[in-house]
Amino acid sequence: MSNIDSQTLSGDNALTGGPDGNAAPLLRVVEAALDDAKRRGATTAEAAVSRGQGMSVSVRMGDVETVEHNRDKSLGISVYLGHRTGSASTSDFSEAAVRDTVRAACTIAKNTVEDPYNGLADAERLATNIPDLDLYHPWDPSIDTAVELATRTEDAARGADPRITNSEGASVSSHAGTHIYANSLGFCGAVHSTNHSISCAVVASSQAGMQRDYWYSTARDAAELETPEQVGEISAQRALRRLDARQLSTRQASVIYEAPVAGSLLSHLVGAVRGSNLYRKATFLLDHIGKPIFADRVRIHEQPHLLKASGSAAFDGEGVATQARDLVSAGVLQGYVLDSYSARKLGLATTGNAGGVHNLTIESGPLDLPGLLQHMGEGLLVTELIGFGVNTLTGDYSRGAAGFWVENGEIQYPVEEITVAGNLKQMFRNIAAVGADQDRRGNIRSGSILIEDMTVAGA
Repeated sequence: MSNIDSQTLSGDNALTGGPDGNAAPLLRVVEAALDDAKRRGATTAEAAVSRGQGMSVSVRMGDVETVEHNRDKSLGISVYLGHRTGSASTSDFSEAAVRDTVRAACTIAKNTVEDPYNGLADAERLATNIPDLDLYHPWDPSIDTAVELATRTEDAARGADPRITNSEGASVSSHAGTHIYANSLGFCGAVHSTNHSISCAVVASSQAGMQRDYWYSTARDAAELETPEQVGEISAQRALRRLDARQLSTRQASVIYEAPVAGSLLSHLVGAVRGSNLYRKATFLLDHIGKPIFADRVRIHEQPHLLKASGSAAFDGEGVATQARDLVSAGVLQGYVLDSYSARKLGLATTGNAGGVHNLTIESGPLDLPGLLQHMGEGLLVTELIGFGVNTLTGDYSRGAAGFWVENGEIQYPVEEITVAGNLKQMFRNIAAVGADQDRRGNIRSGSILIEDMTVAGA
């Protein structure tokens, strides 16, 4: 039944290399699961297996606080008996455990109702060529080295200013893993990947009180991390600038979302055009394909094949080939975010987004953050968001925030205990500019975003 074509695997997805030097044992686990599903009468089946290992250390106030090593593995299998489906998982790769897991999935499937939209991705949409996206860059620092890096990070933060009076610690982590997805249509794809990070959080104090902030750097390749001194210094400056914060009176104002929080706006867009919300008719963007939802200057697109990027993937969670595409072009909604199930429910084709979007990027303009502040003139710069007051059905938006009040294009003073509110439909249309200060650390990549005419509620 598995009929796995190992020629699909190439580049960083080959059966050799990876965290343990050889992914072939994982492939055998997948093959065994699929073969057993066939023996038990499954019409089709799919399995995903992963294995990873990593380490992390943290220091606080100059002392080592934690040292952790982790090794994890998992197998998940879904079987289809016609249009009935069942899923089960295990972390035990022994033959008996794999058989038990497959049997559990089949038992579940036998006791579920038929759903005509269930099933594997269409064969013609599965990836046939898997490029090397340069995601695997192993780094194995000794514990002593990791402790030294974390200590340097915290020392840089604590030494930046006498007003840095406490620390929540600094940490260094490294992880490497292999993931294989295969199904009974003959698809098999493997990915070796790494992720490394340095982070720090500190507390600044003044007569008015204390403020906390943090910074982190993350990369596939440890050589591309910011230095410990940079991470520490930035975390300290971000905490210091929040000292002596004030409240604002309620007003209408322009708002700039600083790049590290601006991506949350795009995550709300993704939620509104996600297949599950569309077929449930639980989104304010229902039936908006081909309609303008942003100003005509706005382009938002997926870039799944960027080398070394955190959201890069040659195939999605169903083995469907990913491709670069515009989600929004000239302000007009071009497509949805669909997996095979939701696409069938909607009478559409999957967009290769089982598991999420891939390096979703809003096109930047020419202005950096200081330039955006000058362009805004007066308004609010949001640097932190609190709470989750977003209604995907109506688009109503209300979140707690902290940041800075801006006048004459310059930051005047920090503010806290405020709320920014509006409706996402109008907020999207009121995006006036996107900064060149793109934050590329996550799966959503955005510069600072300027939105005109929002409600800022304060004291």
